[in-house]
Amino acid sequence: MSLIDDLLRLRRAPPRAPVEPEDLLIAHAGADLPVTFVRSARARRASLRVDPARRRIVLTAPLRMARGTAVGFAQQQAGWIAARLKRLPALRPFVDGADVPLFGVPHRVRHRADARGTVWLENGEIHVAGRPEHLPRRLRDWLTAEIRRRLVSLVEAKAARVERAAKRVTVRDTRSRWGSCAPDGALSFSWRLVFAPPEVIDYLVAHEVAHLVHMNHGPRFWALAERLCDGPMAPPQAWLKANGETLLQYGAS
Repeated sequence: MSLIDDLLRLRRAPPRAPVEPEDLLIAHAGADLPVTFVRSARARRASLRVDPARRRIVLTAPLRMARGTAVGFAQQQAGWIAARLKRLPALRPFVDGADVPLFGVPHRVRHRADARGTVWLENGEIHVAGRPEHLPRRLRDWLTAEIRRRLVSLVEAKAARVERAAKRVTVRDTRSRWGSCAPDGALSFSWRLVFAPPEVIDYLVAHEVAHLVHMNHGPRFWALAERLCDGPMAPPQAWLKANGETLLQYGAS
């Protein structure tokens, strides 16, 4: 077979099928540590990262790396995996009596079986009516509506300052980023920002609105983002770094 035939065969070869994630257990100090093994076409070496939203460690390896080599790497890092899992913040489910920070201000959740179909604020408490099994969903829906109102107002005000308009503002259950700006000008934010202080929300909106002008993270982008912030950017950035993992635990069960 000629070199040309080899090249044609490679060109016609079907694309490699994606490899499904694999759940592993890494033994360490008498315990089994949960690790999710994934392969990535972009990976150049085996690596470990924390997925706080799903409370797991992710082992990523290149497509052509032997499985045993990747798993061996994770086994060598078992001590790090155990320590990092232990450091994850506690789950904060939506139940009667739970403490929930609404825009950074602590509020106690109260189930109101005597009322029907609504959520309201009263004396520093969030009252949730209806059947107890409906409380998590109703509270989340209410919190999502609260953060969306604030985000839309901030986006409109800051976008007007740069003479741009966001195509739309959506609120989603994003787990890897707090906000994003699509090339068409659509902005998206995590609903869990409802737990963050106002200055953190203000910073994140300024960040994404600045992307309406600069779709990069160059010096001009950062200068514009800083002008759009109501205060300095460093404190909210530090707050997110210190508390971001905790925000992802609210509403979890």
